[in-house]
Amino acid sequence: MRVSLDFQFPLLSKSNRLQKLLTKTNEECSDEIQLNDFPGASKAFEICVKFCYGMTVTLNAYNVVAARCAAEYLEMTEDIEKGNLVFKIEVFLTSSIFRSWKDSIIVLQTTKSLLPWSEDLKIVGRCIDSIASKTSVDPANITWSYTYNRKLSELDKIVEDKTAPREKIEPVPKDWWVEDICELDIDLYKRVMITIKSKGRMDGVVIGEALKMYAVRWLPDSVDALVSDAHARRNKSLVETIVCLLPCDNGMGCSCSFLLKLLKVAILVEADESSRGHLMKNIGLKLHEASVRDLLIPSRLPVITKFDIDLVQDLLNLYMTNLRGSRDIESEEKKDKANESMLGQRSLLNVGKLVDGYLGEIAHDQNLGPTSFVDISQSIPDFARPNHDGLYRAIDIYLKEHPGLTKAERKKICGLMDVKKLTVDASMHAAQNERLPLRVVVQVLYFEQIRAAASNGRTRGNSPRNSSSTLVNGDEECVKTGGESCHSLNTQMCQLKMRDEEFNKNGKLNKKSSKNSRSGMQLLPSRSRRIFDKLWIVGKGQGENRSSETSGSSNSPTSVVPGDTKSSGSSLRHRRHSIS
Repeated sequence: MRVSLDFQFPLLSKSNRLQKLLTKTNEECSDEIQLNDFPGASKAFEICVKFCYGMTVTLNAYNVVAARCAAEYLEMTEDIEKGNLVFKIEVFLTSSIFRSWKDSIIVLQTTKSLLPWSEDLKIVGRCIDSIASKTSVDPANITWSYTYNRKLSELDKIVEDKTAPREKIEPVPKDWWVEDICELDIDLYKRVMITIKSKGRMDGVVIGEALKMYAVRWLPDSVDALVSDAHARRNKSLVETIVCLLPCDNGMGCSCSFLLKLLKVAILVEADESSRGHLMKNIGLKLHEASVRDLLIPSRLPVITKFDIDLVQDLLNLYMTNLRGSRDIESEEKKDKANESMLGQRSLLNVGKLVDGYLGEIAHDQNLGPTSFVDISQSIPDFARPNHDGLYRAIDIYLKEHPGLTKAERKKICGLMDVKKLTVDASMHAAQNERLPLRVVVQVLYFEQIRAAASNGRTRGNSPRNSSSTLVNGDEECVKTGGESCHSLNTQMCQLKMRDEEFNKNGKLNKKSSKNSRSGMQLLPSRSRRIFDKLWIVGKGQGENRSSETSGSSNSPTSVVPGDTKSSGSSLRHRRHSIS
């Protein structure tokens, strides 16, 4: 910037630099002074000139940094004249700017265009300290910040005097400040957050909320915008900065959903390995909080599957490793073992549901091999999956979407499922499922009839008072019966038939009992009904050889099906011969 020598004495008397430049200019016989790299340009110089001539100067949060840097450049210090511009601006900064939450943020934003002057004058550092200190103030002593309360700007201040009257609109939350600092550039934001964390007075949950708010504010939703050449480097730096600012509380301060979304972005922008590893470590500590949608992370070439299956497998392995480690520590310390064990079991059950839901989603992928499907399913222990309905649904989808599987592959996939852990509805669906191998359908029918026989047999001998406990323990009875001898099964099945005959003779067949014992079989397709008939007749034949009590019962349970009018004797002989 060039300045003419036609200025008056007051400007020279307050600026040491102009005096030195004037002397040099006179020696060179020049009529202009060259002010190279003048901070703040002409507007800042105008403020300095007005001050020298005694004119009114208006300072605010938007121009005070430029004026301070310009005054420093011109050396308008106390050494030249008492009450000079540098002194005046410093008083304004200390008494007004740094005491205001809003002004401290605005001033910090303006410092970026005035580097390195603003850094050398420690304006940046003082703004950061001011902001960090105010975030630690008790929320009871805070009025709303300017972002939240723009309509009430007169209340935009930190109330430091507890005796001063305060108008409260509503209680101030602990995270009242997180949205305000989102307007800062990533470099300044990082310094502010580091200072806040270093004070040690901020809860990790609030830190996590602040990082989430900043990520939402600056990371684009569109994948194309995220990886575009114009913004890829900036987005990568932003993600890596957020990761390094995560609270050091084993991931407790951030939700698992946020961490997984951050991991997706980190993969897309190709963040460094340490950032991705740090995210996965935190996710592995709280995977039980995730949702299926969170785990649907798109894969990158050369992977051919739609979603990154290997990444989810690694997360499951990390979770199980952490769970085993925590249980080892728990057993050593033996403190609050019952409560912690209950929480750990609940978390593992949540992961079991999560895995089954995830399998149901990825089962639609034509490129998903059976080995990957099996590996994901077996990543959790058996007791994490007390109910196999979700797993059955995923297997059914996989078989439907992959009709070209070999017999061995279908057997391996279906071997993941324990038919004893299916509910009645799932068993009915499985019994009619043409996609399942014949062996699995036989198992479903077998254990479903064991369950029905055990339930009816126990209900028959129990009083109404004990009926609830019978229903609760039905599955346990089913499991026990499944491991007993065939004679026990035949006896229970014959008891069920005798009961049905009594109802038929009296003409008072109870609809509810019929639904429990036979309605399911009437709905079976021909293949499943034939299988059931064979199982029933084999059981009956063995029962005739071992028990005389059941020899009088000759009607098959399928004889109530309309259209089945053949004599039972010839039918039985024919069926025995066909399966022998």
